[in-house]
Amino acid sequence: MKFNRREILKYSAIASGACILGMKGELGMASQKSQVTFLQTDDRREGIRTLFKTLKDKPVKGKNVLIKPNFNTADPTPGSTHNDLLVAIAEEVWKLGAQSVSVGDRSFPPTLDVMEKKGILPLLEKLQVRVTHFDDLKEKDWVEFKPKGSHWPDGFRIARPVLESEYLISTGCLKTHQYGGIFTLSLKLHVGVVPTSRQGFEYMRQLHGSPHQRKMIAEINEPFKPNLVIMDGIEAFVDGGPATGKRAQGNVFWASSDRVAVDAVGVALLKHLGGNDQIMKRKIFEQEQIARAAELGLGASSAGEIELVAADTKSKEYCDGIRRILSQG
Repeated sequence: MKFNRREILKYSAIASGACILGMKGELGMASQKSQVTFLQTDDRREGIRTLFKTLKDKPVKGKNVLIKPNFNTADPTPGSTHNDLLVAIAEEVWKLGAQSVSVGDRSFPPTLDVMEKKGILPLLEKLQVRVTHFDDLKEKDWVEFKPKGSHWPDGFRIARPVLESEYLISTGCLKTHQYGGIFTLSLKLHVGVVPTSRQGFEYMRQLHGSPHQRKMIAEINEPFKPNLVIMDGIEAFVDGGPATGKRAQGNVFWASSDRVAVDAVGVALLKHLGGNDQIMKRKIFEQEQIARAAELGLGASSAGEIELVAADTKSKEYCDGIRRILSQG
């Protein structure tokens, strides 16, 4: 199946009613500014409970929820999503009345091997969470897109479960990327919805061999829109990454439905923690992933379009500091 821009927008509209975490813990429709909720914490389970308490309504009630983690490899967090975080998200989604909960990803080694090595499978089974490893998808379930102006030479494919999810939650880590991405946050997280050579496609070879790698990362995000992105910055890589690197303690979660705003805040956090030169010596909205995503209309196009909101009084001072870095670029 091949899709033009109009059809891409149609798929994006699946999540057009998505809500974002907002000021005073309310959940509202997207306004002129993209709101990002900011929580200082070193406890993943309590942090997720606090974030979900800010949901005024029950946006997942009666819906089939798909959670897309960072399971590129089985390396310890921030190399991959922490098991406690994934379990906590699933628990809260069930409490909100989800019809079903699934976890889906495509890893660098075989996905099932990564999940087994992490020990997440029995935890998900206990919670009655379905596991969808995209390695097993049939060719028809890798939906092809050829958007105009794309830097992908022959377009790309996206996993159908992501496109057709009733409620998509993406969750990633705070880290740099030493193989050309510069950083790997919410935009880069979604490289895991594109197939690899194991599925008969050479997209990863194209991506990592291209001088436009960072723009291509942004472009694969165009056909779909997560309803909620939750980022774990309790631990971070400020150099190296994505599997191993120089560690720093971030002690933060942040969440929004706007991937551009999420990544802009993430880069501000990396600047705060003392990232490498590629982070520190470049303006946030001049980073190619962010600039291209903003150009495609995937989210905020400047710091002035982002409203960073502390989830509680304890988080306010930290939040104010990151807001200053964000505004300074």
